[in-house]
Amino acid sequence: MIDPKKLEQLAKQIQDAMPQPVKELGNDVETKAKQVIQAQLSKLDVVSREEFDVQTQVLMRTRQKLTELEAKFAELEAKLTETEEKSD
Repeated sequence: MIDPKKLEQLAKQIQDAMPQPVKELGNDVETKAKQVIQAQLSKLDVVSREEFDVQTQVLMRTRQKLTELEAKFAELEAKLTETEEKSD
């Protein structure tokens, strides 16, 4: 297997050996690519990881409250049924 450090050294040597205009062209291409990707991502209906995590927490709390309400409702329903059966 090839040592990753050796590959890094080789890549650095190649990069250092490149003429400056080629390096600049590479940097320009990278910058333009990032701009295009950013523009396309901004068109998508996405949220940040932070907002996703916040909404996940809100959903978990809502589910917990719903479960508690369902349990209370079932308890009240059982009491109502029991009361109706006693009165008959």
